[in-house]
Amino acid sequence: MAANHIQRGEAMPWTNSTGAAVSSGDVVLVGDRVCVALGDIADGASGQLATCEVFELTKEASLAIDQGVDVYWDAVNKVITTTATANTLAGCAFAAAAAADATVQVKLNG
Repeated sequence: MAANHIQRGEAMPWTNSTGAAVSSGDVVLVGDRVCVALGDIADGASGQLATCEVFELTKEASLAIDQGVDVYWDAVNKVITTTATANTLAGCAFAAAAAADATVQVKLNG
């Protein structure tokens, strides 16, 4: 292993300074990265965020998403969307989601 190796990078430490508790599975924006909390993280506490892998996330209502399509995090509405404008690239749709589905599987961009 290289002397300057830190860790593999599937998760990163993060200190919650949002003013609210973060629940396990919540999306957390870190800079321009969409991450997912791997456990509950109280305000002011530290925890781990996933930077890659596949997660089931709430999507925009009535939106059908094809497999492999780039998807974005809409921080205002707290949903995955296919609209790039004013949103943050989350990754790609790991599986297709029908318009009637409430969630979509997302492979994080990490």
